[in-house]
Amino acid sequence: MILFNQPLITGNELKYLEEVISSKKLGSDGIFTQKCSAWMETKIRCKKALLTPSCTHALELAALLLDIQPGDEIISTSFGFVSSANAFVLRGATMVFVDIRTDTLNIDESKIEAAITDKTKAIVPVHYAGVGCDMNVIMELARNHNLKVVEDAAQGIMSTYNSQPLGSIGHLGTFSFHDTKNYTCGEGGALLINDDSLIERAEILREKGTNRKKFLRGEIDKYSWVDIGSSYLLSELNSAFLWAQLEESEKINEHRLLLWNRYYENLSRLNDIELPIIPQNCSHNAHIFYIKTKNIEERGQLISYLKENEVQAVFHYIPLHSAEAGVKFTRFNGADEHTTTESERLLRLPLYYSLTLDEVDLICNKVKKYYG
Repeated sequence: MILFNQPLITGNELKYLEEVISSKKLGSDGIFTQKCSAWMETKIRCKKALLTPSCTHALELAALLLDIQPGDEIISTSFGFVSSANAFVLRGATMVFVDIRTDTLNIDESKIEAAITDKTKAIVPVHYAGVGCDMNVIMELARNHNLKVVEDAAQGIMSTYNSQPLGSIGHLGTFSFHDTKNYTCGEGGALLINDDSLIERAEILREKGTNRKKFLRGEIDKYSWVDIGSSYLLSELNSAFLWAQLEESEKINEHRLLLWNRYYENLSRLNDIELPIIPQNCSHNAHIFYIKTKNIEERGQLISYLKENEVQAVFHYIPLHSAEAGVKFTRFNGADEHTTTESERLLRLPLYYSLTLDEVDLICNKVKKYYG
C-alpha cells in the first residue's frame, strides 16, 4: 500500500535529540529553538518568529494578541481547517465566511469588502496547498478599513507571493509543523510577527502573561505577571527535531517540487479531471497535489478504486460553515457558489519526501486506468 502520508525524517533528528537530553535543558527557547526562530526570521523575512506547540496555538496566540472580543467578526474562508476558525471563536468572535476562487481554492478577494461591517476586526486568508492568496488586494482592504491580517500559512512555508514569503505579508502569520507538513516535529507551529508594535506583548502572552523574556535578556531584575496569557512554548525536544529538517529545507523543497511536477506531467493530458492552477506571481512548496473530479460520486468511486489498487487517497475539507459547530459560530456572507461544490470534487494524492518517482508513475497509471 502506498500511504497518503509518511512523516519526514532526515537522519539528524536522533542526534539532535540526544544533544538536548545530554544538556538536561528540555524546556523551551533553548539553542535549537533559537536556531529555528533565526532560520524563520532570515528565510521568511519576518520581524519575529515565536515557536508554539502547534499552528492552532499560534492562531490562538494571534487572537489574544489582537485582543479579539465577544461580538467581533473575523472574515475568512470556510474551505480550511477548523483551527482557522476555532482560535477566534474561542475569544467569542463570529467567523464570517466568503466564497472561494475556483482556480486556487483560496478566499475570493473580490467578496471580502461586502462582508466588512463595523464589527470586523481581522481578515484571515488561508493559503491553501501553499499557494498564496491575492495579498495585495487583501492588505489594501485592511489598510482602508483599519483591519489586521493574520495569514494562515500552515501549508505555506517556502512559498511566495510576488516574491514575498508567505507568512511575512500580513501583520501576523502562522506555520504548522504537524507530521503531515513539509517540515515536521510531530506537533509544532510558529507565530510570525511583521508588526514591530506587536512583538513585546506577543512574548508576554506566550510566557503565561509574564515578562520573563525581558528577565532572561537581563532587561529587568525579576519577572512577574503583567498581562493575560498562556503557555504557548514549544519544547526544546521538538525544536531539535524540527531543526534537523529546516537545515535541509532547500533539498526537501526541491524534491517535493520534483514529485509534484511529475504528477502534473503524467496527468496533464487526462481530460476527465482538473489539475491545480498556480498563478504566475506565486511560487509554491508542493505541499499538496490534488485533482478535481466531475462530482462527489466520481470522487468516492476513484478513492475506492485506488484503495483496491493499494493507493491511499483522501479528500479535503468538509466546509466549516456546514459543520455542526459552524452552524452555531459562523455565517456565510453572500452565496456559496463554489466552496461546497469544489470541496466535493477535490481528491488529494500521496505526496511526501520519501515517495519515489516510480511510485508517482504507478499512482498516475492507476488514475489513468480508472478513466480508461
